[in-house]
Amino acid sequence: MLKEKVAVITGGSRGIGAEVAYKLASLGADIAIIYAGNEEAANKVAGRCEDEYSVKARVYRCNVADFDEVKTTVGQIKSDFGTVNILVNSAGITRDTLVTMMSEKDFDDVLDTNLKGTFNMIRHCSGFFIRNREGSIINISSVSGLMGNAGQTNYSASKAGIVGLTKSVAKELAPRGIRCNAVAPGFINTDMTKDLGESAEQLMKMIPLGRMGKPQEVAEAVAFLACADYITGEVIRVDGGIAM
Repeated sequence: MLKEKVAVITGGSRGIGAEVAYKLASLGADIAIIYAGNEEAANKVAGRCEDEYSVKARVYRCNVADFDEVKTTVGQIKSDFGTVNILVNSAGITRDTLVTMMSEKDFDDVLDTNLKGTFNMIRHCSGFFIRNREGSIINISSVSGLMGNAGQTNYSASKAGIVGLTKSVAKELAPRGIRCNAVAPGFINTDMTKDLGESAEQLMKMIPLGRMGKPQEVAEAVAFLACADYITGEVIRVDGGIAM
C-alpha cells in the first residue's frame, strides 16, 4: 500500500513513534527514524523494520527544536532516500507540574520540542511535498490539547498548538495535493504514562472503554491517515472515549 514511499518519523526510537515505524514499514514504506538521544533503541527499531518487512531504514540523531539542525538532518535524509512522502511528527516531552510552580525553562522546553519541533519538520520537509504535488503530514497531538489537563499547562498548550498548526497547514497546502492531519491519543501505555501509580485506578474510571490504549492502536490511526487521500485538517482521537 505504501511501497516506494518514504516516511520520516520523529521520536521514532520508542513508544508511539516506534510502533508507527513498524506499521508503516509493514505497509511497504521505507523509514527514516529521527531520535533525540538513544541511538541503540533507534537502531533496534530500524533493524526490525529491515529484517521483518524488507524495507530500507536509517536513523538520524536530531534535536527537532533546533531549526538549523532539522534543516541539516532533512538534507541528509534527501541524500539517503531522495524524497519524503510521509511525515509523522511524534517527538514529544513532558515537564509536568502545576502552573504556579512551573519554571520558564520547563514551559519553553516543552513548547520548543512539541510545537516548534513540529513546525521545524514541516517547514523543512514541505519542499518535497510541493515538488511531488502530494504528501501526508500526520502530527501527534493529545487529548490534553483538546480538553486541558491539570499539571500540564505546558504540554496541553503545545498539543493544542499542534491542532491549530495542523488545520492551518492543511488549508495552505491542500491546493498542492498535500494533506495534514493530527492524531490525539488519550492515555496510552508508554514510558510517558508508566509512573501513574495509585492514580491509575482513578484514571481507568474516567475512560469509557475502561483501559489505557496501546501504541499500536495509535499507529493504526496514523497508517489510516497516511493512506486516506480525501481527509485533511482532521483530528482523530484515539482515547477510549475520554474526551467524548
